[in-house]
Amino acid sequence: MRSLCYHPLNTSLGTFLLAASDRGLCRLHLPGEADWSGWFDRHFGGPASSGWSPALRRAASQLEQFLAGERRDFDLELDLRGTVFQIGVWNQLRSIPFGETRSYAQVAAGIGRPGSSRAVGTATGRNPIPVVVPCHRVIGSNGSLVGYAGGLGLKRRLLELEGVNVPGQASER
Repeated sequence: MRSLCYHPLNTSLGTFLLAASDRGLCRLHLPGEADWSGWFDRHFGGPASSGWSPALRRAASQLEQFLAGERRDFDLELDLRGTVFQIGVWNQLRSIPFGETRSYAQVAAGIGRPGSSRAVGTATGRNPIPVVVPCHRVIGSNGSLVGYAGGLGLKRRLLELEGVNVPGQASER
């Protein structure tokens, strides 16, 4: 069984919970996101232990820098857990530049699966490492804010931090 640890990180946007395996950062739990304990059972077959690891310290430092406006990109080892399709979507999300957004349809086209916007939306919603894998940069085709595990207020704040002109009204997907 792989080593798995987690630690909370208090920020100006709330408390994030970061988790890492021996392969790298595997989970970033957003403030306001539903309980995460079942995720460890599903993906690792058991719970994580509380404590810092070198991977968690590095992730925490880079997340703090990002939230302070001192970092635009993350340079972290990731341990992504998902289906081949989900990992393809998450890798496509990682290619969205800082300060830019894409629609679900654009992400679907980017992975060579035009017409799979709904499946892309589902995969985006299951992203285990939001912010680092920037699913907050995905918006509705009409430019509106839609679905975010940490809530649309947090999504708006993350986009504003990146200098994105955020539309006035946020809507649920």
